[in-house]
Amino acid sequence: MAKRILITGSNGLLGQKLVALLHTEPEVEIVASSRGPNKLVGLYPNVRFVPLDVTDAAQVAQVLAEVKPSHLIHTAAMTNVDECELHRADCWQKNVMAVENLVAVCEVLSVHLVHVSTDFVFSGEEGPLAEDALPAPVNYYGESKAAAEQVVQAATCPWSIVRTVLVYGTAHDYGRTNIVLWVRDSLRAGQPIKVVNDQLRTPTLAEDLAVGCWLVARHNATGIFHISGNDLLTPYEMALRVATFFGLDTSLLTKVDSTTFSQPARRPLRTGFLIDKARQVLGYQPHSFEEGISLLAQQTAN
Repeated sequence: MAKRILITGSNGLLGQKLVALLHTEPEVEIVASSRGPNKLVGLYPNVRFVPLDVTDAAQVAQVLAEVKPSHLIHTAAMTNVDECELHRADCWQKNVMAVENLVAVCEVLSVHLVHVSTDFVFSGEEGPLAEDALPAPVNYYGESKAAAEQVVQAATCPWSIVRTVLVYGTAHDYGRTNIVLWVRDSLRAGQPIKVVNDQLRTPTLAEDLAVGCWLVARHNATGIFHISGNDLLTPYEMALRVATFFGLDTSLLTKVDSTTFSQPARRPLRTGFLIDKARQVLGYQPHSFEEGISLLAQQTAN
């Protein structure tokens, strides 16, 4: 059965990967949307773009009524953890009230809502975690995403929550960095860096996350799914693997613990995901961390 999928946040890393993945998929029509001007203009001429500010309830209602999607993949969010801590009203509006706006219209139009969430809904006291682990966030970003999950779970439309961990990748006209690019570029410049070794994560290639979101929509799967990489690593271990892949000087890396950095928001220490459910129900198969680094290297042509 043909699907019409509306993507929010199409200018972001995950949004761009979803457009790239789905624009040639048979039986799928995608409509990209973002608050700012379309960064993908000219790249995918067959993809329709509509401006959409998800914090504007009237605009959400108008756009969804016009587009009439079968599925909505909601990737737009305020994700800078320290910015969320410092600008709480803005964070709540973008991460919770926006979801309330989307749910309200998805319920009326019977749209399947696929909501992207995060490992930061958890305390970090234990990991890796399965879907039934209880949220207990330690920062305001996590609180906002946990609240948004509750809004989604109370919805009367079909819904799915896709939680993910430490996403990395590269995208068009995208200013934000990630652990792979940061380590590579710092070491190439001969710059010593300190990397924490007391946090555990399962880093996620952006392409894998896009595939996970698509598998949920394709199967009309409902409920919560953990979509991440399979390698449980500390950021320091990730940095070592990046340095080794690119043949860079590992002596520039210094192993530190989280107390070294004074950041506005606390980070959960140990998360990472068990992805057995996604494998079994969706057929999800992530790249290894090394394969992800290799893909990113090809995309940045160096």
